[in-house]
Amino acid sequence: MNLFSPFAMTVYLIIALSLMGLPIGLSMLVSSIMYLFVTGQDMGIAAEQLLQGLNNSYTLLAIPLFILAAEIMNMGSLTDKLLGFCNAIVGRFRGGLGHVNILSSLIFSGMSGSAIADAAGVGRMVISMMTRGGRYTPAYAAAVTAASAVIGPIIPPSIPLVLYGLISDASIGFLFMAGIVPGLILAVVLMAMNAYLARVRNFPVEPPVPLRELPGITFRALPALLMPVVLLGGIYSGVMTPTEAAAVAALYALVISTVLYRSVSLRGAYGALLSSGRSMATIGILISGALVFNYVVTRENIPVTVSQILTAMELTPLSFLLMVNVLLLILGALLEGGTILLVIVPILIPTAKLLGIDMVHFGLVVTVNLMIGLITPPYGLLLFIMGNITGEPLRRIVAETLPFLAVMIGALFFITYVPDAVLWLPRLFGYQG
Repeated sequence: MNLFSPFAMTVYLIIALSLMGLPIGLSMLVSSIMYLFVTGQDMGIAAEQLLQGLNNSYTLLAIPLFILAAEIMNMGSLTDKLLGFCNAIVGRFRGGLGHVNILSSLIFSGMSGSAIADAAGVGRMVISMMTRGGRYTPAYAAAVTAASAVIGPIIPPSIPLVLYGLISDASIGFLFMAGIVPGLILAVVLMAMNAYLARVRNFPVEPPVPLRELPGITFRALPALLMPVVLLGGIYSGVMTPTEAAAVAALYALVISTVLYRSVSLRGAYGALLSSGRSMATIGILISGALVFNYVVTRENIPVTVSQILTAMELTPLSFLLMVNVLLLILGALLEGGTILLVIVPILIPTAKLLGIDMVHFGLVVTVNLMIGLITPPYGLLLFIMGNITGEPLRRIVAETLPFLAVMIGALFFITYVPDAVLWLPRLFGYQG
């Protein structure tokens, strides 16, 4: 590629604007419009691509609705009930509050689809529980919270899987179903590492909740625990599309928080709407910039060029997946996951299809990679969020996160090279891939 071609100049401008502090979505939008101007095209193409992309993407409506559901749950007492249930189940073991942290993230992930919502909501509360009385260091509590929050966008519902379905045409319903086993695998390896560190560091054992209290605790948490059942049951029974399920999730969270638990007022509900609107605005700008920039990428024939280069390398499916893992793990440590998903992954999809790699399996490999990037230094977003919540220096949080990061990468390679572990559940429900 010519280093001074219009496309190269577009890439340079995106990098320069991003380094100057402009959001990556706006950087892509401005640079793509510059490309249209330099190449003599009608700059109205930017608006056309944007409107067509949004108009043809009904599934994008699921994103703000899942964000709203998470905001309402974080404001209400759903999280309190969930934490009480998790503590009754696993709090009795050594390092029990670490297990509570992971289990609560696993359950909450079946409601929100967002790692950030998990870390900022349930995570903040569990960190307070873990650090009370000096039982765990703030850095360790932050590390467990950041690592377990990664499960959020893998267990359905999942905002990244919605976006992947948009760019790959893979079934969002089957993508959601395929995320269940990888999410459980990640939870198991995180709990195993927490148990190992608990023994090595002699973490405290919490007083066990009496078994006679367990039915009452479970009953009080039942409305929150039923939410994933309602969502997934509705999708896989054919009653609801994923977008309709997102609307049901938001309504369900609102009803049980305001009517059943009476923990969210009208003012609180209004605040949740504002907060989710701000979050969606950030995602919307990123999607808008990616839609216009993808037009530039397509016009320059970049996906075909990359596919030809990779084909010439005579990669096997296994070696291609290894290359994708290494590439995305590196990029995930440097770039925001949404940018990689909307800009880089579409370039890789044609080659994956050519090599016969299943698109649902590939979607889970990509998503797990991007989520691991959230806790990978130097720019893992969850690490910075944990630093803000705990006030701990970033280096301490990173040091405590590394053991969890190592086992998660091990789980990633298992998910990558044992596709049947990902696909057996979708196939059980009729997936033909």
